[in-house]
Formats: sequence, structure tokens, C-alpha cells
Amino acid sequence: MERNAIQQLIAWKNKPGRKPLIIKGARQVGKTWLMKEFGKREYEQTAYINFESSKLLKNLFVDNFDLHRILTAIQIETGVQINSDNTLIILDEIQEAEGAITSLKYFCENLPQYHILAAGSLLGIALHQHTSFPVGKVEFLDLYPLSFTEFLAAMKQQPLLDLLRSKDWTLIKSFKEKYIQLLRQYYFIGGMPEAVSLFSLNNDFNEARAIQKRILLAYEQDFSKHAPMDIVPRIRMLWNSIPSQLSKENKKFIYGAIKPGSRSKDFELALSWLIDCGLVHKVCRAAKPAIPLKAYEDLNAFKLFIVDVGLLAAMGDIDVRTIIDGNAIFEEFKGALTEQYVFQQMITIPDMAIYYWSAEKSSAEIDFLMQLNGNVIPIEVKASENLQAKSLKTFSQRYEMKNAIRTSMSDFRKEDWLSNLPLYAINEIGSI
Repeated sequence: MERNAIQQLIAWKNKPGRKPLIIKGARQVGKTWLMKEFGKREYEQTAYINFESSKLLKNLFVDNFDLHRILTAIQIETGVQINSDNTLIILDEIQEAEGAITSLKYFCENLPQYHILAAGSLLGIALHQHTSFPVGKVEFLDLYPLSFTEFLAAMKQQPLLDLLRSKDWTLIKSFKEKYIQLLRQYYFIGGMPEAVSLFSLNNDFNEARAIQKRILLAYEQDFSKHAPMDIVPRIRMLWNSIPSQLSKENKKFIYGAIKPGSRSKDFELALSWLIDCGLVHKVCRAAKPAIPLKAYEDLNAFKLFIVDVGLLAAMGDIDVRTIIDGNAIFEEFKGALTEQYVFQQMITIPDMAIYYWSAEKSSAEIDFLMQLNGNVIPIEVKASENLQAKSLKTFSQRYEMKNAIRTSMSDFRKEDWLSNLPLYAINEIGSI
């Protein structure tokens, strides 16, 4: 399996002034595999420590931060003679060892020649609990489930992927049905590495769904195991409400839809917990499409998306024939999956800010506002071949937007103010 993040890690390895790198991401998105695969490809040897399973080293950082003592312990535990020139040090589930995150500061300052990667499934939660975080002494890389382009590569469809990247829209149109079929598969399979890997080998949808259900069960177990007991029921309620909230016409998250009479203060901690461990992403409303969008952020109005489109389909118990064959029963949930899919692709694009817009006193809404390279671009998401863009046109005229994007199952075409980008080509949005 090929991950785009490998190239980011190679760039990190070769960068002058390299600092220890922390990989953030939800459980099961492939952090451990990525680090080990990178070590296998780019280094002569890898010293791998998992603090969740290595009980001996959990207290290694409590007494002091003597780096040579720490390196000696890692060498004894792994059996690897660490050399700064040819060894990658991996500290997995780093949040499980008290003081381990803080130690990265001293590696950065005193032994910068060593190549150190760290990761943790619940790292976001740990970061908020540490008072001595090495600010400015580490770098971060966010890892998400496989994007649709990575899915194409995993499915051995490299020629179709290369064609997409060429932007030869006339030739791409000739293979439209292949792209749409693969996109529907991705809606069901999603981008969780284990599900994609086995599906690419066996082409078994039932096997993929079983894996998804197992992942969802592991997430539920994490709620009970790691979250404060008093908010666990609220985490479950909020988490389980997301599919129905996304299936609404107006996808703004409503606390009262979780439980009648609920208010934001009832679920704020639960929401923060889910966001911190990477299971939920929050997209806020922007009151105006101007630079920077952050200045116009409305923190009280937002949409929630989960970590993966395939897991969303599994939470909604959408069966494979419904998605692949496009059954009528799928219509109500189609918009939810499509918007989740588009968000999931956009979030992988570096340095992109993502918001949405809605009117104060009407139902008008723009699905996403994208801020990239000093521009704000409105994006309207259509689940099928619907080419009407009335709200997008009204919005663009009102705010004098020079460029807008509608993404749908229709072919690529460009007008004066509007580009229609096929859903299966949404990963090219940054270069359109």
C-alpha cells in the first residue's frame, strides 16, 4: 500500500534543522504501519518502541531526561545499536509514557542529529493534559484514512490515477463509468487501511464491513477505557447522532437532536474529547467569505464529520447493493456520504482552511468555503448529476466571487465564474 505521507516523511528526513516529528491521527488510520514502512525504506535499521506494550520503559522518563540513559534503554529493549546516521527511532503510543513527549524537547536541543518519530492513537487528548509540552521543538504530521487517490493506487488502478492527475478531461470523460464505480466502492469501503488492504486482495464487501464494525467497536471501547466516566454516555450519544444529523437537509449540528432539550454545555466536553482523538472533525460557519475566514468564524454554528466515509456508511448500516447500485432507498443518505467524502478529501490538502456559509435569515447555504493560496472559493456539493447551482450563483454574485466550484457526478467544465469538478477528481481541487 502506498501512502502520500511517505513523501512528506522523506522531506522531513532530508530537511536541514529537522526536529522530532509527531504523527497525529485517529486509531487505525495506519500510523504504526507508516512509521515502520518509512524506516524499512529509508534507514538501515529501526528501533521501535510501543509504550502501550513495553511495560519496562513506561517509567523511563519520570526520573530525569538523561538522553544517553534513554538511548541505552531503547537499545537494550529493541536490540538495535542506535546510530544517528542510519537509525530511525520510533516511539509509538508515546502518550502512555509519562514525560516521553517532554523528552522530545531535549532531543531537539541536545541531540538533533537523531531521527525520531512519535505517534499515539489518543495523542490529541494527551497533548491537552501535558503542562510541559515542547512548543517549537517538534514538528507535526496529520495522518488521515486513505484518500480516494490512494484508494485507486491500492486497487491497482494507477493508470486511472495518472490520467486524473494529467487533467486530460476529454480522455477522463471516456472512462467516467470506471471512476464512478470505483468511487461508489470507496463510499462503502472508505479509507481505513485494513479494510482497503483486504478488499484490494479479496474484493469482499462483507469482509470489509466486518472490519469496519470491529473498528467502530474498538472506538466504543476507547470511550469507556480512556474518557472520564461522567462523560462516556454523552460521548456515545453524540457519536451515534452524527449519521442522522448529516442526513438532514440542513447539516448544521443541533444539540437538541441528540436528546430533546439538550444544550451545548451538556455536550461540550464530549465533543472536545471526540475531536481530540481524531474521530470527529468540526467545520464552523463563516459569516462572510473574506480573508482570513478565521476572522469571520461563528463558533456556535458548525457541522460535524467523522473520520471516514466507510465508517459512516457502516454506522448507518447502508448495505453494499444500496450504494453500488444506487438504489432509491439510498437517496436520503446519499448527500451525507457525498459531503463526508468531499470533506475527507479536502482535509488532506496542506494549508487549506475549511468552513461553510449559511444565511442568517434564510435557508441559503454553501456546503464549503475553501481558503487556499490567499483565495476564498465557495464549493457546492451535489450527490448526482444535478447541474443546478442557484444558491451558488446568488452567493457568488452577492459577494463578487471570481471563482466557484460545483462538484458532482457530471463531467469537468469551466464557465466564466464556475468550474464543475467531478466528485472522483475532487483531490485535484487545489490545482484547478
